[in-house]
Amino acid sequence: MSPFPTHLLSIDDLGPAEITDVLRITDSFAEVGRRANPKVPTLRGRTVATLFFEDSTRTRMSFETAAKRMSADVLSFSAGRRR
Repeated sequence: MSPFPTHLLSIDDLGPAEITDVLRITDSFAEVGRRANPKVPTLRGRTVATLFFEDSTRTRMSFETAAKRMSADVLSFSAGRRR
């Protein structure tokens, strides 16, 4: 059982102990980022789909990078307006 809610929509959904846990976990990911191969098998065999309604290359790339670092396959959809 995960100590975190399935869907985290606001920091208001977390108590002080859960916020401390999130910060502890982020510290471990900082260590992973310094490795020669910065990946963990957390989402191996899973597919993460992203959908953006507005063009945001920086946000899209950060979400894709995070998913790939957790060994997920990534599908990206963009519903932005065509010019």
